[in-house]
Amino acid sequence: MIQQGILNPAILSLLARVRHTNTLVIADRGFPSWPGVETVDISLIDDVPRVLEVLKALRANFVIGRALMAEEFRAANLPATCALFERALAGIPTVFEPHADLKKRVLNVTGLIRTGDTTQYANLILESA
Repeated sequence: MIQQGILNPAILSLLARVRHTNTLVIADRGFPSWPGVETVDISLIDDVPRVLEVLKALRANFVIGRALMAEEFRAANLPATCALFERALAGIPTVFEPHADLKKRVLNVTGLIRTGDTTQYANLILESA
């Protein structure tokens, strides 16, 4: 029995299938669903869990080459929120692009983890190294 790290079997299975340069989404609660894209929904209530909590759990065993976020994130959120994301993504090149373009990339991801996060535009696309 796994006693530490990620315990969710669906997330473990998803991570095991992500290869070099494949991508994975950590989405907020409002992100659209995508037919055909494997989605592991771990949302419970508002803000449980949050995108950054999932990112922290993934970083322990998942090598991220780069992250992509919506450029609208910085305008829609307070500087303190932006700083939290910057710290959580420290050392990971982060690309900002229009939210509409970011959503187009979802068709090609290995999978999506949906959280209960209510932070506007908190969605991350993570590319494995």
